[in-house]
Amino acid sequence: MKRLLPQTLFYQTLLVLLSGIALALLAGALIYSSARQEAVRAVGAIGAAERIINVSRLVAEAPVDWRARLVEGSSDASFRVYLSTTQPTLPVGESANPASQVIADFIERSVSAKSVTVGLASRSEQPPMLTDERWEPRQHPGHGRGAGRGMRGGMMHGPLGDAVMSWRGLSAKVELHDGQWLAFTTSLPDEGPKISFHLLLALAVMTGIIAILTAWAARRLTAPLRVLSDAATRLGHDVDAAPLAVTGSVELRRAAEAFNDMQSRLRSLIANRTLMLAAISHDLRTQLTLLRLRTEMAPANEDKERMLRTISDLEEMLTETLSFARDEAQSEPRKLVDVGALITSIIDDMADAGMPVASGKIPEGAVIECKTAALRRAVVNLIDNAVKYGAKATVSLEKKHEGITINVDDEGPGIPEEQIALVLQPFYRLETSRSRDTGGIGLGLAITTSIIEAQDGRLSLTNRNGGGLRAAIILPSDISRHLTQV
Repeated sequence: MKRLLPQTLFYQTLLVLLSGIALALLAGALIYSSARQEAVRAVGAIGAAERIINVSRLVAEAPVDWRARLVEGSSDASFRVYLSTTQPTLPVGESANPASQVIADFIERSVSAKSVTVGLASRSEQPPMLTDERWEPRQHPGHGRGAGRGMRGGMMHGPLGDAVMSWRGLSAKVELHDGQWLAFTTSLPDEGPKISFHLLLALAVMTGIIAILTAWAARRLTAPLRVLSDAATRLGHDVDAAPLAVTGSVELRRAAEAFNDMQSRLRSLIANRTLMLAAISHDLRTQLTLLRLRTEMAPANEDKERMLRTISDLEEMLTETLSFARDEAQSEPRKLVDVGALITSIIDDMADAGMPVASGKIPEGAVIECKTAALRRAVVNLIDNAVKYGAKATVSLEKKHEGITINVDDEGPGIPEEQIALVLQPFYRLETSRSRDTGGIGLGLAITTSIIEAQDGRLSLTNRNGGGLRAAIILPSDISRHLTQV
């Protein structure tokens, strides 16, 4: 389930906001639909009552011999009017619904009549039809059995096509002062479509507008965090990276100022460490030079040679230690480099110097943005290690869509699996397969690792199946983003 959820803060914020808005819109639509149905029923009842009032007034004030024609002209398929000399029977009880008395009082206040009775049918009942067997309703042209069946079936023709509606029926009887009765039966819309097309369209437009505004707001809120994250990543690889711009809200300005202050302190700390190491190295070199001079003036013997080798080891240790510290502190600008051409030039230079270095498969067109001098030094270190401890080095290049890999293979004994991670640490040396007589103090791979990680890559050491060790410089797609396919 977690895999389906968004992982970034922007999409998590967007999901929460849109979910809340969607629930609010859904609740609003349901409330609107319910209120709309109530309003439709109320308006329908008022409209039917006013029509009953108008017809009753017209018939009551008209001459007796005109009444039949007036009733016939006032009746249609959805509003049936009947004239009778006897009291008709309502199809539903006179107290079937409390609203019937309210409607009856409204009609009685507006019509000069002896009595008014109203009945309402519930949702489950059929639309009311006056069914007094003693009273035969007139059949009006165009409103015969077909119309009656249409009304009974609850069918309504309109802009939405033939839609089956659920109706609440209304019937009423009005006793005129001369003893005649007017009977009315009509059908009121009780439940139409819960959500109309226009409502859906309005909700869709509102949702689209809100989604766009929400996405903009979420992006605006999370953008500073993305900027801060990118700045922290740059700082991890380059302490001299450009500081953050102090802009935005008060909180963002404070965060940017704190980040810039931290970067400045780190830069000062690394610079002070480098100066301290340089000073220590200078003083120790002076003393070692004096010690070497005194040793060389001593009589030649086995102890003298051992002392000179020890002094040489100390000088090399100082040189590599200072170089390691300096490489971490200094920064080199990135530029586009053809890695294949760079590797080929390194192999040619080392082969011309008499080193056993061979070229493997090196495709053309592997161009990346990197620190050229640093990458060259890393490759040279790996080749030098392969020649020292593996007799021969073979260099190859793999070009993929997601990045490039520089492989340096040797023909040595390899490294025990449990010590592969340890040899990448500063000053760590293998006790058996790497003799101290070959030189080095355990900083070569550490320096190479530092160089590669400064370019957001990684160094991988694996034992080959056929024997020997493979050292691979892997620059992934987010670093080799300028890699071109030629």
